[in-house]
Amino acid sequence: MKKEIIVNRTLEETKVAVLENGRLFDLFIERRESKKILNNIYKGKVQNIVPALGSVFVDIGFGKSAYLDIDDIIAPRDEKNIENMVKIGQDIMVQVYKEPINTKGPKVTMDISLPGRLLVYMPFSSNIGISKNIENRQEYDRLKGIVTELKKDIPGGIIVRTEAEEATEVEIKSEIKYLTRLWTSIVGRFKDIKPMSLVHRDLGVVFQTIRDYFSDDVVLMHIDSQRELKDVIDFVKIVSPEFLDRITFYDGKMSIFKAYGIEEEINRLRSNKAKLHSGGYIIIQEAESLCAIDVNSGKFTSKSTQEDTAAITNLEAAGEVARQLRLRNIGGIIVIDFIDMKKAANRQKVLEKLREATKGDKAKIKIWPITRLGLIEMTRERKRESLFSLLGDTCPVCRGLGLVLSKESIFINVCDEIEQLKIGVYNGKIKIKLNPDVVEYFKERKLRLKELFNVEFDIKSSTEVLREEYQIIFE
Repeated sequence: MKKEIIVNRTLEETKVAVLENGRLFDLFIERRESKKILNNIYKGKVQNIVPALGSVFVDIGFGKSAYLDIDDIIAPRDEKNIENMVKIGQDIMVQVYKEPINTKGPKVTMDISLPGRLLVYMPFSSNIGISKNIENRQEYDRLKGIVTELKKDIPGGIIVRTEAEEATEVEIKSEIKYLTRLWTSIVGRFKDIKPMSLVHRDLGVVFQTIRDYFSDDVVLMHIDSQRELKDVIDFVKIVSPEFLDRITFYDGKMSIFKAYGIEEEINRLRSNKAKLHSGGYIIIQEAESLCAIDVNSGKFTSKSTQEDTAAITNLEAAGEVARQLRLRNIGGIIVIDFIDMKKAANRQKVLEKLREATKGDKAKIKIWPITRLGLIEMTRERKRESLFSLLGDTCPVCRGLGLVLSKESIFINVCDEIEQLKIGVYNGKIKIKLNPDVVEYFKERKLRLKELFNVEFDIKSSTEVLREEYQIIFE
């Protein structure tokens, strides 16, 4: 499989797309105002202990209290009383493993893990783990032998990632040396800083993508920012110097995401409907507690039987469902309503297709067999908010059947358009006409606009402008 990583950096956000054989499969967005805290390590202070729930609430200086489960507390194995594990007012080191979603605060753990490109180092563990995706038994045993030998001199646990397959012993030793040094610096910083402070910030979205996706099957990393390009080259020189020749600069006049057709794909993700090549389609309904997906044959009819029509549509839908879950970052409980099939063999084929299609997903997934009603129940790990929550708000007209751009998304679009105009030295004023629902958001960021473009802005409300639209006028 040929993979390409496309990086688009603008004034207010950075977007990274991962293409597999030309199709978009993963999309990561990092915005200046939407602070990412996943995998960050904090010096927290215990606020409250709830023994009945087996939980602790920790202040990490984020605003919302972080939730710490009893199973995520580092304590002696024979200790069962949560009130003996931690005390109110105690300073503890915690790592965010799930970002806040809607009204819920972040979830944290005291069992710290530091991921590298080849390994994950866990200072408080004693286990050795090898990625289940390394299926070659000889390679599995070789890697286990290397890390077992390393463990004799290094306290803590080590997980070998899929990317370590065929890595040399020198490369593995070099990475564990880096990770243990990083841990030593984190411990030192924890002692020195005040409570409710950030101890260690995880890599940004671009470097995370390099760490998690940049392997032999990536043929190209295309970046449209010279500044980002330099940072990436410096980083890759350290972690994967053999891939340097695959990193290139994009200097086209058209936006890089438009050139690759990614912008159009993102726009399609705003709908709850995803079309299938056969003529069928799937409907995706996200709710707070679960996500329901319905498969429909649409205009497609097989030349043979109704059973064949259902089987062909379901097989195609299984692959598209796996792709949409990754793109939209849908997590939690997912129920898929496939078209009814009478033959057990066809139902099994669809189940196997879904399991095969989800293998490339880096989130943890569990899939149960098809029920008598033709439903498949599955769970998918979600550590950050869904794409729906990030990009927009529930449409006030259709009330959940579609998505309207969020105020932040509209603000970013305006900034991108003004940046592309390359106004340079401009002595006049720029007027921006906006829908009344959006105008206040822009007024609050008027200073930010002046800071970015060194021009005075006049923000005007107009009922004639639709919610997602705007008018930029040079006066």
